[in-house]
Amino acid sequence: MVVAQVQKPAPHFTSVGIVNGEIQEDISLSDYLGRYLVFFWYPLDFTFVCPTEIIAFNDALEDFRALNCEVLAASCDSEYAHHNWINTPRNRGGLGKKTRLTIISDKTRRIAKDYGVYVNELGVCLRGLFIIDPKGIVRQITINDLPVGRSIEETIRLVTAFQYTDKNGEVCPANWKSGDEAIKPNPKDVKKYFADDD
Repeated sequence: MVVAQVQKPAPHFTSVGIVNGEIQEDISLSDYLGRYLVFFWYPLDFTFVCPTEIIAFNDALEDFRALNCEVLAASCDSEYAHHNWINTPRNRGGLGKKTRLTIISDKTRRIAKDYGVYVNELGVCLRGLFIIDPKGIVRQITINDLPVGRSIEETIRLVTAFQYTDKNGEVCPANWKSGDEAIKPNPKDVKKYFADDD
């Protein structure tokens, strides 16, 4: 079994899902080559933390797209469950029709297993998040246990940092944000970075 790993090609997939509120066949990882991709998993439709994450990623979709980055959500629910969830108002436990985020269905659990997020004993996925670069290489993996949602702000920071390092050949220190000083990866420049700490 292939399991997603940092610095390795992301496991390929093709699946059915919801695009702009409608069921669509053949959504594939290869559709996203040439752009960064945030690919995240959640446990179940019509639950509690999951809609807060999907709504938050959906609301930040234009911020990601401004970074040449798409966002793709996935769970093991059917495409019909996804469609129903999107067409249910938020105040009744749904996502609401303003949802533009693409959500794929993995009814066979194969993709979830390839990405190392499926929990056999529970029949659901952990909250896995994968940042995949334009060449299809996994650059970052975060996996949360079920009760805690993820930070959209931190995800944007990570995408921005990987793009910065790819473009500039520098490395980003702890808590780096766009506009902060980065480090040229050699002993001389590391000393310069820490010069004010003496």
